[in-house]
Amino acid sequence: MSIASFKLLPMRGKTKILHMSWMAFFISFVIWFNHAPLMMLIQRELGISDGEVEIILLLNVALTIPARVIIGMVVDRFGARISYSVLLAVCSVPCFMFALAENFAELAWARFLLGFIGAGFVVGVRIIGDWFPSSQMGTAEGIYAGWGNFGSAFAAIVLPGLAFYFGAENGWRYAIALTGLTALVYSVIYYRNVENLPVELAGLKSKRASTMEVTSIEDLFLYILSLLPLYAALSLLTWKLSSPASPILSPGWAIVMHLFILAVFLVHAWQLVQTNAERLSRPIPSIHHYRYRQVFILAIAYLITFGSKLAVLSMLPIFFFNTFNGTQDLSMLDAGLLASSFVITNVIARPAGGWLSDQIGRKLSLALFSVGLTGGYLLMALITPQWSIASAVLATLICAVFMQAAEGAIFAFVPLVRRAITGEVAGIVGAYGNAGAIIFLILLTFLSPAGFFLLLGGCSLSLVGLVRYLDEPRNFITEIMPDGSIVKIELE
Repeated sequence: MSIASFKLLPMRGKTKILHMSWMAFFISFVIWFNHAPLMMLIQRELGISDGEVEIILLLNVALTIPARVIIGMVVDRFGARISYSVLLAVCSVPCFMFALAENFAELAWARFLLGFIGAGFVVGVRIIGDWFPSSQMGTAEGIYAGWGNFGSAFAAIVLPGLAFYFGAENGWRYAIALTGLTALVYSVIYYRNVENLPVELAGLKSKRASTMEVTSIEDLFLYILSLLPLYAALSLLTWKLSSPASPILSPGWAIVMHLFILAVFLVHAWQLVQTNAERLSRPIPSIHHYRYRQVFILAIAYLITFGSKLAVLSMLPIFFFNTFNGTQDLSMLDAGLLASSFVITNVIARPAGGWLSDQIGRKLSLALFSVGLTGGYLLMALITPQWSIASAVLATLICAVFMQAAEGAIFAFVPLVRRAITGEVAGIVGAYGNAGAIIFLILLTFLSPAGFFLLLGGCSLSLVGLVRYLDEPRNFITEIMPDGSIVKIELE
């Protein structure tokens, strides 16, 4: 496929679906991160401590882990149209709650509930995968994710100005409420303008299983094993919230939460066994076979790439400030602006990563990006006060470009593992990204910045070895029609 064959206009068919979906994702990211640029105003008005601010930041990503798995199953069952519309409408409610909060407890609860909107990413992955052929999958998914992710940068750039425009006293409240109102309005627009499937696929039989179906006993055990890091990340977060430094949970409640997380894991594992036991007791047609190993490797890859991105984003402004304030008189505002370069490149780098996957192959492109990311993190570990700010920003940009290109390559794979469960695959892979953010953020508290970047470089290097175990996806899918007949659908 040439670049010229991928068209962004006119607004109809699959092109319309792409634009409608990345805009929905963009709005969801604006809401998910609408608090970050306004946190100093919120802290000053409500009188919350630095420790309480850290708790709010952690709570913002906590619910996204289970939410992405849940929404993955929902979108496979009910379709992207209703799933995205309802998600945007429902999540506007805690957004309004956050805007009206009068104390830390109300802020914390609203922020925790708002973490659910981070699952919107999964919905778009499914609908893009249904509308675009495999030869354009990487490019389409890269544009969807790259342009949608810019919502966080847009929030950082625009919302402080909006808050100032509305007034110093309650400006932040109006700015955040406006993002909630935008989501509510767009939920109606999305529902009225989107179809789940193109006409030629509209007759496909919907999947109705309550949990993901696997095609071998080995894959069933691997799936259960792959759930452990997700639940462990939630338990790790519980431990962090009950630590003496930030005791939002009492020791008793922490034990209750640990037991609850364990119970949910056991129920989830039991449902998997129940769903798959009968079908695995008899031969499964080869056309339905897929390797869960694919999902697991992609999930680990996203844990390393997206998880490390969120962790680095949280520490980069302080890192720049502490590194260069003494030698080059860098202000905290300047440090924040410099750090934003780490995410702004996402608009181009992630679509480029997906596009290159379409051109040279998904395995090769992901391996190349992983090598580049390793070098980028090792380069950042070498940054010292003796470097110029321009050199440090250049090293950051190099790292960011390879990281976000790798994310694009990962989600060029996801829709091609097995179309019928694309939502669930995207949910698991996406949840691993959030779990990685929690794991890396907690590890950061025990390491120096240089040590942290070296750790991330080592993780990226391990990803190079994992990629070799991926299988290049096929260029066709098989589906069951309503009359029970099986059809082979070319994806080129």
